[in-house]
Parts: sequence; C-alpha cells; structure tokens
Amino acid sequence: MSEQQAARASHPHQPGWFDLVSVMIESMLDNAGEEAEGFLTGTGELLGARYPLPEARTVQDLEREMNLQLARFNWGFVQLQPLENALLLQHHALPQGDSSLTAARWQRALSAVLAGLYACWLRAQGGSATVPLTFEKIDGGALHYRYQ
Repeated sequence: MSEQQAARASHPHQPGWFDLVSVMIESMLDNAGEEAEGFLTGTGELLGARYPLPEARTVQDLEREMNLQLARFNWGFVQLQPLENALLLQHHALPQGDSSLTAARWQRALSAVLAGLYACWLRAQGGSATVPLTFEKIDGGALHYRYQ
C-alpha cells in the first residue's frame, strides 16, 4: 500500500473537509462565545431531521438505529440506559479533533451538535418537545446526556 493510500484509509474524509469544519468550529467558538453552543445544537437538530431514524419499538431498537446512523458519520456510538423516568445516553468514541483545537473545545462543540441530534431523534420517536435533553458531563472521554 502506498503512503497516499494509507493516509486515505486512516482519514476516510476527502482532504480539506475536516480542516474546513475544524476552522469553522474554532471561528464560531472564538467569535460567538456562548451563542455558539445554541447554533451547534441547532445544527445537530437539522442533521437529525436530514437523517431520520426508522420507528423503534424498543430502547434496543432505538440504540441500534442511532448507532447505524452514527457509524455512517464515523462519529462513534451511543449506549442507552432507560431509568424509571429518564433515559441516559452515553456517547463513546467521539472523533478526535485536530491540533488546532484543544480536546476540551472540540468535545464542547461536538457535545452540542450531538445534543441537538439526539434531541431531534428522540422527539421524532414520540418524545415530547418539552422534555429536555441535557448534557451532563464528560467522563473518560464519554459524553453523558440525560433525557428527562
């Protein structure tokens, strides 16, 4: 395998696209401050509407369908944990940013995008728009959300 083929295999996106997204996110965080989070959450919601999930009958079905879409994006995977009156979501294997953004800033930006994406998907499955999906924490690289 040539060096160029190896580079393509390890970076599945067309050259320049990841750099463009990274620069856009960095500019947004630098210039929009707190408003950037709302914009990124809205972007995640639009992405969820663009890539809807089929109807899920069980939490296991929902987790599988979410993970099939996340695999399309190479964005890691989610584990769902139903509680009596809440649903916990743990997102693992978040794609790494590049060296121009700190890991914390990259995680902050993508956690907002994923919050919008998951909220859209949950509402489309019959969830209420009045029930918030909240980002709780980053633990060991996993992003934790609560739908309650």
